[in-house]
Amino acid sequence: MTGYTPLATMADQDLIACALNDDRQAYGEIVCRYRDGVVNVVYRMCGDPDLAEEAAQEAFIRAWQHLYSYKPQFSFRSWVYRIAINIALDILRRQPETTTLEDHLFQSPIDGPEETLESQERLEQVRRAVLALPSASRAVMILREYEGLSYKEISLALDIPIGTVMSRLNYGRKQLRQALASYLEVA
Repeated sequence: MTGYTPLATMADQDLIACALNDDRQAYGEIVCRYRDGVVNVVYRMCGDPDLAEEAAQEAFIRAWQHLYSYKPQFSFRSWVYRIAINIALDILRRQPETTTLEDHLFQSPIDGPEETLESQERLEQVRRAVLALPSASRAVMILREYEGLSYKEISLALDIPIGTVMSRLNYGRKQLRQALASYLEVA
C-alpha cells in the first residue's frame, strides 16, 4: 500500500491532526507515547498507583474530548501533564481525610536482597518528603526533576509564570533538604 505512513513513525502534530479528524488509532498512538509519563507524574504527585492509573485514564479521555482546544505551538506532553495533574489534585481533594500518607506508601512490601533494602529505604524517604510538599511545589518539582521539563514547559503545563516556577522549585528543594537532612546525616 503506497502512501501509508505507520502511526508509530508519525510526528505528534500529524497524529493529533489525524485524531482531530476522528482517527481513534492515531489518538491511541498518542496515548501509547505518553501514558507512562502521565502515570509517573500522577503517581509522584499522590503516591497511589491505583489513583495514578485512574487519573491517567481520565486525563486521556478529557484530552480526547478537548483535543480541538490544544494549541500545536505548545508541547502535547506539557498539555496532557497539566490535565493529569489537575485531575489528580481533584481526586485527592475528594478523598476522605482519614486516608494517611502511610496508606499509600506502604501498600506493597519491599522484597529483595539485603543490599537493595537500603537503597529502597532511601528512595522511600525521598518519596515521603516529596509527597509532603504542598501540591503546587510538588507538581513543579516532579515535572522538573522526574520528568525533565524545562521551566518554560512547566510554566505552560501549569499555566503559571516562569518566575513562579522558579520560586516553587526553590521552595520545594529547600523543603526537601530540610526534610531529608536528619536522614542523610545518619545514613
